[in-house]
Amino acid sequence: MSLEDVENIKKRIENFKKTLMELTEAPDSQETAEHKVREMSAEVVDSNPYSRLMALQRMGIVKNYEDIRKYTVVVVGVGGVGSVTAEMLTRCGIGKLVLFDYDKVELANMNRLFYQPSQAGLSKVTAASMTLTKINPDVKIETYNTNITLSTQFEEFLNVLKTGGINGDRVDLLLSCVDNYEARMTINTACNELGLKWFESGVSENAVCGHIQYIVPGESACFACAPPLVVASDIDEKTLKKDGVCAASLPTTMGVVAGLLVQNSLKKLLGFGTVSWYLGYNALSDFFPSMMIKPNPNCSDNFCLKQQLEFKNRVKEEPECTNVDLPEDIVTHENNEWGISLAEDEPTASSNTTELAEPLKTENVNNSARSDEEYLSLNDGIEFAYPSADQTAPNEESLVKETELNVDDLRKQLSLL
Repeated sequence: MSLEDVENIKKRIENFKKTLMELTEAPDSQETAEHKVREMSAEVVDSNPYSRLMALQRMGIVKNYEDIRKYTVVVVGVGGVGSVTAEMLTRCGIGKLVLFDYDKVELANMNRLFYQPSQAGLSKVTAASMTLTKINPDVKIETYNTNITLSTQFEEFLNVLKTGGINGDRVDLLLSCVDNYEARMTINTACNELGLKWFESGVSENAVCGHIQYIVPGESACFACAPPLVVASDIDEKTLKKDGVCAASLPTTMGVVAGLLVQNSLKKLLGFGTVSWYLGYNALSDFFPSMMIKPNPNCSDNFCLKQQLEFKNRVKEEPECTNVDLPEDIVTHENNEWGISLAEDEPTASSNTTELAEPLKTENVNNSARSDEEYLSLNDGIEFAYPSADQTAPNEESLVKETELNVDDLRKQLSLL
């Protein structure tokens, strides 16, 4: 037996092990059916997995939480961010979840959330499907072990976005959780072509920064409108990777970014709160920058330029809001048991102004005198060193007396002083 035959046997054994593991880990169909919940209930019992989610409806946060079962969300990239994103959506009871990834689970991924060491060697979509089905069998999960950047796989990817919805229609939202520029541009092209709204997300190589971006084709900047600095500088990102050197990875940062991603996805789907156009995260300073990026009129994506034009036309066709003076509502009551009536305001004619002038002057003088008294009043135990001018007793010598002397006589008296 040659060495090549030995290697082939080893590969076959590994494939048998993976198949056996998938069959062992796969949930029994009968057991799964028993745990499925046909309708979401707000009943507060230990056996109801949706009671705390339905409480959002009772508290007025959402109008009808059960609408979440109508939506289909596509998650591209089931790695550190994508796997946690898929788990959160599954626990929230999303109607259908479509997963795209071509990579396999490795022991090097164990520093992240979601995957387990026993799943090493399995494709990420297979491992994710088995785990998510156990968490919530009500969610329909569809997987594609596909590299969407390949030209031979792009048409399949585009067709899934067109017809992958619950009722065979277009999907409702796409979440990009990939880690390279090429995959992001592939998603960007597909969503621009279909006019599909999507979220882009990412974590920096130093593992302490991340972001999410809500992209509406034509209304906000697509990924090609404002490319990363490395790409804008005409640098091939593949040349940045070196053998034996890997990017840092923190489950905390990835968990935060995944939480922000799913939170804004729920707000968009269920219609509550405000969806962030762009939300960053800096773990070193707990800084969350937020902004809105307008589309680039010179974008390199032709589908983006087409969507921009269609958006401008839609805005022009929308009716303008005009202010209409509505009649004032007059409050009337059928019964007026106590005979209460409202008196009309007194007229402010010019004739009344003259009549009120004198009383107002008198009142102002009194108020001024009263304020002076309050100002001069002191607390107990404190007194002025000298009496005020108003309280000083008049001196008899300082008083002016009447006299029969003329001016010349008065001058003579002054000269003698």
